Amino acid sequence: MFTEKDLAQIAERGSALADVQTQVENFKQGFPFLQVLKAATVGDGIIRLSEEELAAHIVFYDQVLAEKKILKFVPASGAASRMFKALFACLSSFEAGEGDASSLAANDQLQSLGYFFHHLNDFAFSDELQQTIGNGSLSELVAEQKVVPILQALLNEEGLGYGKLPKGLLKFHSYPEGARTPAEEHLVEAVSYGAASGGTAYLHFTVSPEHMGKFQALISEKKPALEAASGVQIEVSYSIQKPATDTIAVDMANAPFRLSDDSILFRPGGHGALLENLNDLEADIMFIKNIDNVVPDSLKPETIRYKKALAGLLLQVQEQVFASLNKLDAEGAAVLSETEDFVKSTLACQLPEAYGSWSEADKMAYLRGKLHRPIRICGMVKNEGEPGGGPFWALNADGSVSLQIAESAQIDKDNADQMGIMQGATHFNPVDLVCAPRDKDGNSFDLLAFRDPQTGFIAYKSKDGKDLKAQELPGLWNGAMANWTTLFVEVPIITFNPVKTVNDLLRPQHQG
Repeated sequence: MFTEKDLAQIAERGSALADVQTQVENFKQGFPFLQVLKAATVGDGIIRLSEEELAAHIVFYDQVLAEKKILKFVPASGAASRMFKALFACLSSFEAGEGDASSLAANDQLQSLGYFFHHLNDFAFSDELQQTIGNGSLSELVAEQKVVPILQALLNEEGLGYGKLPKGLLKFHSYPEGARTPAEEHLVEAVSYGAASGGTAYLHFTVSPEHMGKFQALISEKKPALEAASGVQIEVSYSIQKPATDTIAVDMANAPFRLSDDSILFRPGGHGALLENLNDLEADIMFIKNIDNVVPDSLKPETIRYKKALAGLLLQVQEQVFASLNKLDAEGAAVLSETEDFVKSTLACQLPEAYGSWSEADKMAYLRGKLHRPIRICGMVKNEGEPGGGPFWALNADGSVSLQIAESAQIDKDNADQMGIMQGATHFNPVDLVCAPRDKDGNSFDLLAFRDPQTGFIAYKSKDGKDLKAQELPGLWNGAMANWTTLFVEVPIITFNPVKTVNDLLRPQHQG
């Protein structure tokens, strides 16, 4: 299948030949669907914290914060081009002479653009946009239906270049002292719950190579003032998605897809590839949150409260896990029943049907495996129609049943029962995770050992007019963490405020 030239290309990328061969087999065999048994709901897989519990977890977290290294992990490499899809279409149409400003009101497809122009001065980037345009105020240009210069100044590289910048570098929120980007808002969040006073807050961004310099320059500029105001030191690190995690593309006959120079096409493996980046980091607690899920300072208190509460609960569960593991190691079969109850009731893991027929040694080994693994608590918000993976009780490969985050692509759409369970979910995952990646001896787990390789995804794409199949690795917060101890906790919808289109920045949550 592979020529000497192919093998050299694979080696140069840093990819393992065995991994590439496995990916080709995955195309041939396909991935099995996840079998969900029922949706996790409040009281049955999703924990709802009372105000008293919330306060107690926050107190616990604050008490131990000074002893822990806390890291905030923010995937920030995605380009913002999708945010401006409608604006790009509008600009292209106008430049081609196929539209005029009056169509903003006449065409249903362009209604959102009329709203965009009407509220142009309400965006945090409006002052910078005005400076870029120079002559004529934004309001005057809109009134005169001169929208093309505005769009060019906003989107094109000769202007602000927002069409090609990552979301983390766009101005999202306005403040008297100046507008802030999401990267800056994550800095503010990090010092709010990521370090004790006088301590150090650690923040890690995954970025695209071409934007690394811009991120570093922005953070270097903004960090000193925030450190001085907060009394917290901030240590920021960066990484890129490793080329070795790119996956091979194949044609419709499952042969390597070849470019015009006969080289093999490799494509980014999705956010699951970032498990490698996460695995390279060292911390006691890791918060994971998407780059665009930020709010102005006026709405941060609730987010901070729940972040601290989830981390406090996580640390308490971790203490119980370590105590149970130590007791099992010390007392063996004498505490089998007690350990089984703990795994089932506290860790939300139902044992395989065959478990009862196993020997005591096999039972102890199995339970030890369920205790000796990374732990995560995932915030879940009520489902109000936003896209995202849902919380479910699912059957695992070893016959156990545990809590899993499932994306729609993992569910068999031809199975009415499975689709019914999927559609009946009351909550979804907003990418709000708090993780404990160390064992009882303080050693970091090899996170790659706890992913489920059978939870990848095959997508159909095209390149240069030819159809191809692409493969995504197990998703970072679903398949890549499938074999972690997982608990779900309900969090308020106000803690989830993503920006998918530019007009989302006009929502009250982002207007402060």
